[in-house]
Amino acid sequence: MISTVISIITIIALIVAIIFKPKIKIRKNEIQTFWIIPLIGALLLILTGEVNLETIKGIFVSNSSINPIKILILFIAISLLSIALDEAGFFRKCAIFAAKLAGGKQINLFLSFSLVISILTIFTSNDIVILTFTPFICYFAKNTKISPIPYLIAEFIFANTWSMMLIIGNPTNIYIASSFGIDFFGYFKIMIIPTFVSGISALVILLLLFKKQLTKQMEVDCDEIECNSNKFVTVVGLIHLSLCTILLAISSYIELQMWLICLVFACSLILILSIYCIIKKEVVLINSLKRLPYNLIPFILSMFIIVTSLDQVGVIGKIALWFDKLINGNVSAVFTYGLSSFMSCNILNNIPMSVMYEKIITSSNIIFMQEKMYSTIIASNIGAYFTPIGALAGIMWMGILNKTGIEFGFKDFLKYGIFIAPIIIIIALVTLLLVL
Repeated sequence: MISTVISIITIIALIVAIIFKPKIKIRKNEIQTFWIIPLIGALLLILTGEVNLETIKGIFVSNSSINPIKILILFIAISLLSIALDEAGFFRKCAIFAAKLAGGKQINLFLSFSLVISILTIFTSNDIVILTFTPFICYFAKNTKISPIPYLIAEFIFANTWSMMLIIGNPTNIYIASSFGIDFFGYFKIMIIPTFVSGISALVILLLLFKKQLTKQMEVDCDEIECNSNKFVTVVGLIHLSLCTILLAISSYIELQMWLICLVFACSLILILSIYCIIKKEVVLINSLKRLPYNLIPFILSMFIIVTSLDQVGVIGKIALWFDKLINGNVSAVFTYGLSSFMSCNILNNIPMSVMYEKIITSSNIIFMQEKMYSTIIASNIGAYFTPIGALAGIMWMGILNKTGIEFGFKDFLKYGIFIAPIIIIIALVTLLLVL
């Protein structure tokens, strides 16, 4: 009972903090609250003895794919490969290339940006693309006298739609797929069609939504915008990311764990860039290491402890049983898990939702396992653009907009999210149902 109360209070406090107090200022430092609150909740569960420490310890040191330490290593390692490319100027170069292809026409610019963001998201991750492209879009729109809103909305939606295609596109993909032993190619084989259908559908909706705004001409020539890039770091980074992706694709055939592959390539990149930075007196590696999402570590581990405590008192089992009853009553497993997890990630945030639903799926009847897993993965991505609570990227995205002077609050986010996200989640789940 106590653990349930602590967990519920923690979740409510997390939602309130995300909406009203996403950051706290201590002296000159700003600290995000999204990881502090779950950490306090997890510590309370440990101090009150409501969670079995031996169980937690066993999970953290286990050799299974569910080990959250391995999943964190995988995500942080792949983030380093992407961030290093960003520090080298690769993503900005891609954005400017897309802008020059537009030839002064906004509709062409929109399509070019959409293509570049979608491709980069597939091979890197949604968070990296959002955090990289958002400042550029704000800067570009200001200098070309165009509205940034269509491009910002498109960036966020495409990054959180095309991130479904590969297992490395989102930490939620990594967590759920790894927990159930889904390999890189097996994941891709199922998710390629739902991702394409969802991505094209989102593009059509956005073109209809922003049709009038995209007919206006740009006032400044894109050739005036310059970008310097570090060729050595770009080449080294692309080689590492490409080889890492290839090995991840065949990891199940060569019997290497995905987290280990990513760790090796991250260590290799650190070694090469360390030597380069010492010789050239560059700071690209230091800047890349500073930008890594370290706050995800206490956040994920804390939420894992909270969900484990709920599992120990039987809450997770009751939810799983209720879902089984719905499915036995001829309600589709895809829609049961897809729609419920879609709403849950906008209450809990998509990462803790994925941790909880992994437990629910494990506790449920063994039938329709693929439907349950992939529908939850889809919801963890698409649910991110329903409300800002849906994903950490949404919270950080809005923070960047505020810093650049663009007024875009919770209601503005919801205005677009409530119109687009429900349509795309239904399209994606129906497509998944047909694929499976």
